[in-house]
Amino acid sequence: MNYRSVNNITGWLTALAALIVYLLTLEPTTSFWDCGEFLACAYKLEVGHAPGAPFFMMMQRLFSLLAGGDRQQVAWFINAESAVASAFTILFLFWTITHMARKLVTPAGGGLTGTQVWLVMSAGLTGALAYTFSDTFWFSAVEAEVYATSSFFTALVFWAALKWEEQAGQRHADRWLVLIALLVGISVGVHLLNLLAIPAVAMVVYFRRYKPGARGMAAALLVGVAILAFVQFGVIQYLPIFASRFDLLFVNTFGLPFNSGAITFMLLLLAGLVAGVVWARKSGRYILHLSLVSITFIIVGFSSYLVPIIRSTADTPVDMTNPDNVMSLVSYVQRSQYLQQPLLTGPDFNSQVTGTEKKGAVYARVQRNGADHYEQVDDKVNYTYAPGSTRFFPRIWNADENHARFYRGQLGLAEGESPSSADNFSYFFNYQLGWMWWRYFMWNYSGRQNSYHGHGNAKNGNWITGLPALDKHKVGDMDAMSAPYRYNKARNQYYLLPLALGLAGVVYHFRRGRNDAIVTLVLFFFTGIAIAIYLNMTPLQPRERDYAFAGGTYAFAVWIGLGVLLVHQAAGRLVKGGAGVALAVVLCLAAVPALMAREGWDDHDRSGRTQAWASAYNTLNSCAPNAILFCSADNDTYPLWYLQEVEGVRTDVRVIITELLGTDWYIDQLRYRVNDAPPVPMAWSYDDYKGGNHNYVPFYAAPALNQETYYNLEEVCRFINSTDERNKVQSSSGSRMNYLPVKNISLSAPGKDEIVKNGWLADTSGVENEVKFTIDKQHLFKNDLAILHIIAAVAKDGWKRPVYFNGSYPGNGNPLGMGRYLHMEGINYRLLPFTYSALPARALDAGPVNIERSLELLMNVYQWGGAERKDIHFDDKHTVMMISYRIIATRLAEALINAGRRQEAIQVLDKVNTSLPAHNYPYDMAACYMAAAYYNAGTTEKAREMGEAIVQQATDDIKWVSTLGEEQQQGVATDVQSGLSQINLLAGAARDAGDTEYAGRWNGQLQQLYNKMLPLLEAGR
Repeated sequence: MNYRSVNNITGWLTALAALIVYLLTLEPTTSFWDCGEFLACAYKLEVGHAPGAPFFMMMQRLFSLLAGGDRQQVAWFINAESAVASAFTILFLFWTITHMARKLVTPAGGGLTGTQVWLVMSAGLTGALAYTFSDTFWFSAVEAEVYATSSFFTALVFWAALKWEEQAGQRHADRWLVLIALLVGISVGVHLLNLLAIPAVAMVVYFRRYKPGARGMAAALLVGVAILAFVQFGVIQYLPIFASRFDLLFVNTFGLPFNSGAITFMLLLLAGLVAGVVWARKSGRYILHLSLVSITFIIVGFSSYLVPIIRSTADTPVDMTNPDNVMSLVSYVQRSQYLQQPLLTGPDFNSQVTGTEKKGAVYARVQRNGADHYEQVDDKVNYTYAPGSTRFFPRIWNADENHARFYRGQLGLAEGESPSSADNFSYFFNYQLGWMWWRYFMWNYSGRQNSYHGHGNAKNGNWITGLPALDKHKVGDMDAMSAPYRYNKARNQYYLLPLALGLAGVVYHFRRGRNDAIVTLVLFFFTGIAIAIYLNMTPLQPRERDYAFAGGTYAFAVWIGLGVLLVHQAAGRLVKGGAGVALAVVLCLAAVPALMAREGWDDHDRSGRTQAWASAYNTLNSCAPNAILFCSADNDTYPLWYLQEVEGVRTDVRVIITELLGTDWYIDQLRYRVNDAPPVPMAWSYDDYKGGNHNYVPFYAAPALNQETYYNLEEVCRFINSTDERNKVQSSSGSRMNYLPVKNISLSAPGKDEIVKNGWLADTSGVENEVKFTIDKQHLFKNDLAILHIIAAVAKDGWKRPVYFNGSYPGNGNPLGMGRYLHMEGINYRLLPFTYSALPARALDAGPVNIERSLELLMNVYQWGGAERKDIHFDDKHTVMMISYRIIATRLAEALINAGRRQEAIQVLDKVNTSLPAHNYPYDMAACYMAAAYYNAGTTEKAREMGEAIVQQATDDIKWVSTLGEEQQQGVATDVQSGLSQINLLAGAARDAGDTEYAGRWNGQLQQLYNKMLPLLEAGR
């Protein structure tokens, strides 16, 4: 059998093995984060968040058809698209490694002996399987996210460049370069990460066509970066910008219909490219001809962005940014709604803002005198800063209060002290590179401490080796940690073996094949360190961002494969011939991919995990018919979209993302029906919220109004929307703006008879059927105002439309001061026009508890997504999303106890405690309240049992802190304080319940731990 056949068959078998692994560990339904959105948008080809992934969604749509109409299976098949794309990534990685390994084994390009063939295959197998089981890539391979497919395009483009290199002396070989151009254009419709392979492709072309030299390599690298910049800015951003300028001219000046200018521009561009290609071919300008053909194919690939325009025009249920015309498409591809980070120059976090400068206009489509017209509704602006307060290479730039606090703590800056360039570089090297790149890289090829989100302390998310002597200085004695951390399934220990084999490959590659090694290094740099430079990440990210650096781990996997050649060289000194190959292969396979598979299987196996689905199911089914449900973005919302759009569950509930209420396009979408949900009533018009109108409204106590009086919300909203200059206040810039004149607000409320008639209550004794609340903010943003205008309209309509606030994420309990009127109904809080004159004064109480409804939901309706199983891994984001169930269980139990229904209270506590066990959901302060509720219910033994487990966990964690160095202890001081607070709360609960034995025991343990950690606690004061 010849080399080509062996290479092809072995590559396909390796890819098949990877596919089997990914399908076995595939998540069966929606996941948290963006997966729910992608599933919903792919199934109906809707418009996801900017900058979109239209080609990816079309691929997902094709896979959804394999479900054969079974909507419960759609998610599995769409998730399988990632598994298939990942398997193909492994295939092209295998062929990339064997391509390079063959050149190293036979530098002169001669034939291979049988032993050499299997040595090359072994290199490909080891490197490809190492990447198969790498932490970041495996994570993306089993869910409906873009990163698996993006990795596939990176692998395919890099492999195609090597195929061109192989055939560069043959006729028509440059068709591979044209193919690469098409793939680059298509990949933009998946994710922009693939563009970072372009500099590596440029280096391949340089080394094949030119004699290598330092200047030549630098020039080739600059050309690659220029091509990358051309695609990133010239194609992706400026093509829509030029099209929008044409459309603005044709519509507003020539009076033609919408899109006429954009279509004309595209036709002119196409005609110009065709003419250029024909002229270049006839005149013999080959490089120009190839360049123009390549540009044409990039644009053809980029044309998938016509899909968001077409689908947005249809007003799909999910229509993010509403890019239904070329003007809004510009904002869509530029991600204008997101905060843009500086790159080469910009401010520090404390730089003084002096004003704003216009950088463009925002337009909206309107009809004027029956004709199409673009109306300017806002200005695009940039902040301006005081002279000398911006710098080159700004890294600590975000002025958010929490970020500023983190910067100061990280850099040791005192309050009021300004950072220097050295501080910026320190943050870059220590945090953006050390924490946000190197740590992620080492997760994959050294080991990972646990799956808890880390922000720089020793307890969560660090990379480890598995060698105590090396790990202890950084993370202490991990075996002294509490059980949820000590036995965390994501504690993966590779003992530096994959890293060592990869470094061996680096050495061997640079010694034997310097040019290819440089190409691989360029790919490694641009898909790793360059991303850290470009993204300029702020601290306190809401999730781990390792997926952004998957390309760098891909490049390193090439070197892991080539490391087999160096191991074989060493083994060959002991065992000659085929036996030496066998020895090297067995050693490398066992030490790297086999070890990685064994360590990583339990935390990457999602086959039995359905908690995101369960969370969404519970949330939707907690709502009354035709409800309005206010949610936070991402994990609160995307699984809901999946359940509604794909499985058709509770499509009568109108889900509203509070963060998006700050945009006019989203508020406008609330005015039309979505699925079975009627339009949302609102007490303002389009002119009130269009563009920048009412983005910011300050509170100013109107002198003519009594600030102690409660004013009807509808009247207040009307005042805020007033165009009368007398109802405005002068801003710091000199212009006049609307303002909030009072904070005390009232709402129309029905009588007690109507409360009973509506089925809200059977007994109205003790009820206050008037709504009075105080807005708890000094200024309101547009999303705050949108909520108030919706509530004002609902109240005016007689409270016919149920209004809920989702409480699955802690901290959502008191929006705009209305907490007393939020009635707990399971995981949601329903806004109703009454409350009780005497609410239970317990720490966890906010508004009233609907006992019967909450009891029915918790005991008979809610699903738990396998949370109780020991064979399923749940990371900390799953933990956060389920903490609220402990809170609502405690609140419901307390309400039942107050009603004299102690046995039912115990059943509620038991239900949640067994459904959310500590081995998956470490005990926290909410669990302490549950233990206290057991005491209040009269079940001392259960209170003791749960309390002992909580105290043991807190004690272990505090003892672990003592194994850390002094500086590391400072980073976890808040964890020590939290543990002590938990024990103190339990001791107080035991004392109040008359359990003097355990109160004394826990107080004694508290005192011992407090005395032990006193120096740390005093140092933090």
